[in-house]
Amino acid sequence: MSRIGKKTITAPSGVNVTVAGQTVTVKGPKGQLAWTVPEEIVLTQEGAELSLAPREDTQRARAMWGLSRTLVANMVEGVSAGFERNLELVGVGYRAAMKGRNLSMQLGFSHDVDIPPPEGVTFAVGKPTEVKIIGIDKQVVGEMAARIRRIRPPEPYKGKGVRYAGEKVRRKEGKKK
Repeated sequence: MSRIGKKTITAPSGVNVTVAGQTVTVKGPKGQLAWTVPEEIVLTQEGAELSLAPREDTQRARAMWGLSRTLVANMVEGVSAGFERNLELVGVGYRAAMKGRNLSMQLGFSHDVDIPPPEGVTFAVGKPTEVKIIGIDKQVVGEMAARIRRIRPPEPYKGKGVRYAGEKVRRKEGKKK
């Protein structure tokens, strides 16, 4: 039995959840998301509560049960509160700025790195060394943060690079003389 799958999803006020067959559509103050639940899962809606259960007791149905519940819960949270990932730029001369909607970063290359935001994602630069990625889809926000980090990941000797806020970088000792 899935401990996560057994939990019901309660939609907060202002969030409208509609189920049509296997498709779940969630509308809220921040936007709208839709997802098709796998055939192995049964959706039941009672007012503002949504519960999921496996159709039969197979390994795939049990695996999809908890996953589906989490994805639908993330959709509800995304349209009501949204998601945000924070990145830090560590290094001499490493900084970020906004160019219109695009994020422009100086990361020690001979050129600036310009990144256009995907649909439903916005960038915010508070300080020149901090970048916020904001959106309603948790998967898209996390993927965009990972892509930006992949441009210049933190290196172990000086710790320079793009890292998640609060990320600890294991440092190595340099050469001995």
